[in-house]
Amino acid sequence: MRHDQRENKEIRETTIQTNFLHHNQASILIKMGNTTVLCAASVSDTIPPFLLGKNQGWVTAEYSMLPSSTRVRNSRERTKISGRTQEIQRLIGRSLRAVIDLEKLGERTITIDCDVLEADGGTRTASITGGFVALALLIKELLSSGEIEHNPIIAKCSAISVGLVNDEVLLDLCYEEDYAAAVDMNIVMNDNFEFIEIQGTAEGKTFSQEKLNQMIELAKIGIRRLSQLQNDVLIN
Repeated sequence: MRHDQRENKEIRETTIQTNFLHHNQASILIKMGNTTVLCAASVSDTIPPFLLGKNQGWVTAEYSMLPSSTRVRNSRERTKISGRTQEIQRLIGRSLRAVIDLEKLGERTITIDCDVLEADGGTRTASITGGFVALALLIKELLSSGEIEHNPIIAKCSAISVGLVNDEVLLDLCYEEDYAAAVDMNIVMNDNFEFIEIQGTAEGKTFSQEKLNQMIELAKIGIRRLSQLQNDVLIN
């Protein structure tokens, strides 16, 4: 039996609340079990220097964790961000750019801010899943106002964790499972079940092709469910 009584193929109870911030209509609060992340999308009319003259835009992300979001207080990253934070920010940005036609976005930059309010495993996957919803809400606003003419979104994007714990393949690991996992993997896919990114590590023990295939198939179950939740939020 899993720590929170789920079946191996079940994701944690997940909710997405839109318009969480009064001053930002493209903001959401995503809760996956006891992991809670605030995602907000903002737009500016500037682009990175390396895109000047290329007639396209950019999507980037910033990620942070509140000091009290974890079991033991984390220090605030005031002047220098950690390697872990940089890696997660880049992952979120890469994942979201994979489902955007940057030329249709025009010469503007969209920034997705992902702030972890409570961490219980899967903060990066929750940030990607919620970050896409915030991005889609902002795109809807830009289309409605006429700032962009064509929808640049080419697919939906979500992410889920899978792992090998006590030789069992589990979907959407909570902290206790992640801590005990012999294999920890994060899988990012679009809603056509095409891979955007796979991050997988054996923690001191190798794993077989068969176990890898099982983890991928389990991830697809999670991606399907998250995509449905995204649809429900964006349609309403």
